[in-house]
Amino acid sequence: MTARPLDGIRVIDAATIVAGPLSASILGEFGADVVKVEQPDGGDPMRTLGTAGPAGDSYWWWTETRNKTSVVLDLRTPDGAESLRRMTDRADVLIENYRTGTMEKWGLGYQALAVRNPRLVQLSVSGFGRVGPLRESVGVARIAEAFCGLSSMTGDPDGPPGLSGSAALADYLCAVYGAFGVVLALRARETTGTGQLVDMALTDGVARIMDEAIPMAAALGDERPRLGSETHRSVPHSNYESRDGRWVTIACSNDRMFDRLVAEAAWPALTDPRFATNADRIRHRAAVNAAVAAWVAELDATEVVARCDAAGVPSAVVATVAEYVAHPQTRARDSVVDVDDERFGRLTVPGVVPRLTATPGRIDRLGARLGETTVDEILERWT
Repeated sequence: MTARPLDGIRVIDAATIVAGPLSASILGEFGADVVKVEQPDGGDPMRTLGTAGPAGDSYWWWTETRNKTSVVLDLRTPDGAESLRRMTDRADVLIENYRTGTMEKWGLGYQALAVRNPRLVQLSVSGFGRVGPLRESVGVARIAEAFCGLSSMTGDPDGPPGLSGSAALADYLCAVYGAFGVVLALRARETTGTGQLVDMALTDGVARIMDEAIPMAAALGDERPRLGSETHRSVPHSNYESRDGRWVTIACSNDRMFDRLVAEAAWPALTDPRFATNADRIRHRAAVNAAVAAWVAELDATEVVARCDAAGVPSAVVATVAEYVAHPQTRARDSVVDVDDERFGRLTVPGVVPRLTATPGRIDRLGARLGETTVDEILERWT
């Protein structure tokens, strides 16, 4: 099979739930040999979070912890801790997401492990990171969204702060940045010969995707209001209901797009001189949206999208997840793939990202059975 960029890299995933384990899965998709360390009495709690699949573990588990084998260790015991030390002696990467100070309490802190294996790279994921007054506080994805201010901008203007469609958005962002950090540390090790600690907070990824909100708040004291399905920076840029009861998203990001939309729509209300520039349209947001909504309401959703496409205006029917999975575009890019598993048959899961053309990643297997391998077997494989 095609060689992968991380072939030969040995990774220990001692994390739980989403951010840390998904970072490890990403590394595994691109060739790393990943061993998941799970505590006794049920293993990673993610096995039972969400909807149970036909083989017992959740669908969430099957897809987000793929490309790993599983070993059971109780890190709170001397034997379990020593087993992990023996593994890290031969590993390239250790991933953990215990509360700051927990691994140190067990004698498994990075400094102690790096004495034994100076080439070790460790990714530590926590709610608020390993420095600062909140370093020992508990944090999960939703708390990260609230803490960074994202929740304050999410929801309808007259409603409470909302939550992104994925309740684990902060986890996923942290996972991607965490995997990126590990790869950077491995690249640096090629020059320095030594590993390092990669410190990721759930809040880090959320803060990084908030466009201009942070500099605006810091420089101008401006706090962005909740705008529901709209955006603060351009109008029209929202969801509109079509004649056949579907919702269509239209995103006019500049004046050229809007002018093309006006010409294609041939809808007199859109030629209002108050709508001449984006700044004008922001000032008259309600009137612009009313005019666009009236035009969309006269057409079926597919016709709206076709006419927007003809005008070079970004648009899409607001699809269900099932519609996305079945779409030819999704399948053409392998954005979702069908994976066969001996335990329950075939399961459709998200594909591998990013898409490399010469050394692509792949899904070797779905979530592992609890304790399917032993430390001795791992050490023999990593000799």
